[in-house]
Amino acid sequence: MEWEFAILDMLQNIQNPVLTKIMAFITMLGEAGWFWIVLGIVLLCTKKYRKCGVAVLFALILDLILANIILKPLVARPRPCWIREDIELLVRVPKDYSFPSGHTMASFASAGALLLTEKKFGIAACVLAALMGISRLYFYVHFPTDVLAGTVLGILCGIAGVYLMKRMQNTRLGRFYSDGK
Repeated sequence: MEWEFAILDMLQNIQNPVLTKIMAFITMLGEAGWFWIVLGIVLLCTKKYRKCGVAVLFALILDLILANIILKPLVARPRPCWIREDIELLVRVPKDYSFPSGHTMASFASAGALLLTEKKFGIAACVLAALMGISRLYFYVHFPTDVLAGTVLGILCGIAGVYLMKRMQNTRLGRFYSDGK
């Protein structure tokens, strides 16, 4: 765990007002997954990208269940800012547990689903997802292994979301978003 604190402390040393504003904006996009939920709904409402929207929303539902309902309470890992209370936080102190990073996991769940359904959106989403994970380290609210686990588990949720979307295409509900392809 000391190596994780060393990384977090290094990021504390590079903080500056401009970078903090950028990171605050990025981390705000991940609050409660709102950005990804809205993106999934917007995609769902467009015929051309409806499958992408379905895959993203399925991935986010799986993410919610796995991260927030199962893993966070099961692992119950304290956040670094709870352990080192002397660190001045630039964001509000989260009340839930640290493992895995929910911001990162939801971001990579969405990015993974997008990458597999619409590559051009997926590449941009992967960049944003990576920045989201870094922002959580920058603000001292997650350990690097929380972010790494969120990345891996999020990608798996994205893959599963695409799988579920494809499985549902041949059902009555699937006809809603399938254009016969």
